[in-house]
Amino acid sequence: MDAQTVLSMGRDALVMLLTVSLPVLLAVLVVGLAVSIFQAVTQINEATLAFVPKLVAAVVVFAIAGPWMLSTLVDYLRRMIESIPRMVS
Repeated sequence: MDAQTVLSMGRDALVMLLTVSLPVLLAVLVVGLAVSIFQAVTQINEATLAFVPKLVAAVVVFAIAGPWMLSTLVDYLRRMIESIPRMVS
């Protein structure tokens, strides 16, 4: 296994990490921004008002995109495990 293979595997792992986590991160970001704007406009400074909607958004995204995320990760792990014999020899 040469350095190029290791770098390629690391890049693929980072791309997979970003691809799988992006839906949840975007949903939480949008909900957090909306709640922050709401808090600024109404001058309500309640910690649970900032936390609970983000938690609900993350759960909803996991419920909707969870099967896709899981199948994407399983396919990636399957490819990595199947490539072990080629890397060793």
